[in-house]
Amino acid sequence: MANTPQKSGIKIIAQNKNAWRNYEILETFEAGIALMGSEVKSLREGRVNFKDGYVRLADGEAFLIGVHIAPYEHAVHTGHEPERERKLLLHAREILILAAKVEQKGLSVVPTKIYFTRGRVKVEIALGRGKKNYDRRDDIKNRDIARDTEREVARYK
Repeated sequence: MANTPQKSGIKIIAQNKNAWRNYEILETFEAGIALMGSEVKSLREGRVNFKDGYVRLADGEAFLIGVHIAPYEHAVHTGHEPERERKLLLHAREILILAAKVEQKGLSVVPTKIYFTRGRVKVEIALGRGKKNYDRRDDIKNRDIARDTEREVARYK
């Protein structure tokens, strides 16, 4: 998926499917990310893993935590730390909005995808509410029902 060109000028590097599975996504934001050169080269190869990634808001700044960007193989000895904190580039008002919602409503900010747009690396972050087990089961049940309905409709055509 990392090398498929998109029509809108966006090249998706990676998507965090667990974010959609574990959270009810309420709102999304696009953020730039401060990276080293070796990290950008590693991202071009699609070598990123969201694992338990999340966004920490502190002192009017946003940081991406827990996202693993593999070291670039051809980098000189001064490569990058794979799981370092990376600063997200957001407008101050966006950070204030996120911080207020996270504080008041007990929501989480999680990264949902990383992509290139016009040669720059962007991260889509989402404000989400954690799902309970029964919510996840309902989602699975609804998805199965929709799939079965599609199959039956296709069979009668």
